[in-house]
Amino acid sequence: MLKAFQDALTLPRPSRWRGFLGIVLVSLQVSLIALLIGTLLGLPIGALLATEQFVGKKTIIVTINTLMGVPTVIVGVLVYLMPSRSGPLGAWGWLFTPKGMIVAQTLLTTPLIAALSRQILEDSWRIHRDSFMSLRLPPLSRFKWLIWDCRFSLTIAILAGLARAISEGWCSHDCWWQHRSFD
Repeated sequence: MLKAFQDALTLPRPSRWRGFLGIVLVSLQVSLIALLIGTLLGLPIGALLATEQFVGKKTIIVTINTLMGVPTVIVGVLVYLMPSRSGPLGAWGWLFTPKGMIVAQTLLTTPLIAALSRQILEDSWRIHRDSFMSLRLPPLSRFKWLIWDCRFSLTIAILAGLARAISEGWCSHDCWWQHRSFD
């Protein structure tokens, strides 16, 4: 990290700011897109797990809770191997690109948001279950009302996803920046 700062300070002034702002903007863009995708996937998964009974539910909950704690390096290695030239997705050319970083950060944020939102929504479901069932609301309507009722608590789950995306993304953004071709 210190070497990167020293290198940045030796660049001419306009290049310094252009490069720095470029890194910051790409980092924010990638993290926010990954958060959006993680939220769009994680909230419905959490709502489904909180309100519905089905075979394998406990296994899915354990899996999501486990994925929430997977070390970032494991996700990084998997995402590196998949789009590398010899990997199954090598033809896509996503290695060291913002698209590849979005995939990696989405894989980090989705289980976190799903697990936290499941717990929040499950607690609320215990309180409102009888009311929703007496109204004979279809599952999608129950999900919408439950998510709306818990919107402030769910903000915490989404902010936790953002924190994971941003904190884990700096390494991959630096890696992308170093492998980028400069004109």
